[in-house]
Amino acid sequence: MPGSLRARLIPAGERADRDDSTSIRTPSTRAVVLVTIAATVLTAVLGTVTGTAVLLLGLLVFLPAFAAALCTPRQTALVSAWVGVLVIVPVALSGERLADRVILALFAVGFGALAVYGSWLRTGREGELVSLRSTAAAMQRQILRPLPVLTDDVLVDGVYEPVQQDKLVGGDIYDVAATPWGTRVLIGDVQGKGLAAIGMAIDVVGAFREAAHREPTVTALVDSLESAVVRHNEYAEQRGDPERFVTAVVLGVDTTGTEAQFVTCGHIPPYLLADGAVTVVGAGTEHPPLGLADLVDEPRTVSWFPFPAGTTLLLCTDGLTEARSPEGAFYPLEARLAGRVDITAGRLTDALVADVHTFTEGAQQDDLAVLAVRRSPHRNSGTSAGDSAGGLLS
Repeated sequence: MPGSLRARLIPAGERADRDDSTSIRTPSTRAVVLVTIAATVLTAVLGTVTGTAVLLLGLLVFLPAFAAALCTPRQTALVSAWVGVLVIVPVALSGERLADRVILALFAVGFGALAVYGSWLRTGREGELVSLRSTAAAMQRQILRPLPVLTDDVLVDGVYEPVQQDKLVGGDIYDVAATPWGTRVLIGDVQGKGLAAIGMAIDVVGAFREAAHREPTVTALVDSLESAVVRHNEYAEQRGDPERFVTAVVLGVDTTGTEAQFVTCGHIPPYLLADGAVTVVGAGTEHPPLGLADLVDEPRTVSWFPFPAGTTLLLCTDGLTEARSPEGAFYPLEARLAGRVDITAGRLTDALVADVHTFTEGAQQDDLAVLAVRRSPHRNSGTSAGDSAGGLLS
């Protein structure tokens, strides 16, 4: 699943070591030697059969070009030296005109040198790109928390896929905070795309992480996010950039009781999976997106819903609900959830993302974020978070 953010409790250093996107991949020297020898043998056999060995050996001059595109400069130099010897020696011993032999020999040497130089330039550029991607990967781990996240109240698992696979962070955001008042969960979608949208995403996630531990109520937390978006738009206006709004759902799961609360700010309402049924939570209780509170007179209020142990709440962005098939049909999320009400949080989000890729035939149209919030059973059973973690993650 390229570009997705899924890190199952792997240490940060180990994740970096495993990230194939932050390393230059080149063939092994053994493979380079074997391919070079195989090409030489093939050329020699063709030359013997056709009686044009010298002309066919001239074709080996182009072998360093392939090495320059795939190999390290040292490997390219090895191939170039090998080809140079194979071309120059037969040409020197042939009966061709001296001028022709000199030109072919110089061509072999010059082309080999250019191949080595080209390989050096290529690996240098790739190194710069790898450095930038490593920096982006480190920023992603700071902006978007690796999943799953286990708190005393819930397990949050999910998948995050930006539409532009060369960018590790898009306009969709999420975060989870374990606070003295329970677990707070944020999912949102910044209007627009590009670096400006990512800048807004960083500000909103930062405001959430700070305010979630300061504000005792979900409404006060949402007000803090509103203020962060307004401030960001004020700075954007000074730079001549357009203002943006953010759709979001802020969920609060208290440390006691079997209910949860949330505020929907122009975002897709959550889906509750419980007792074999799928229910849209809080339909009709939407409030304006973050940044647009001044457009209405009514303040934002919380909505409560039953959230007992063992139930799952699905949060997503419109990258899932507005995904289209090649025929133009929208992805039927509620119908697809109906057959997946009794699986674990991780399997639920993985299955939905795989299903939507099949539905759209791989044509992703927007950033995609899907979170499954599973209520921890230990609140009602008396066990500890550590005791229940194994069952939740299985």
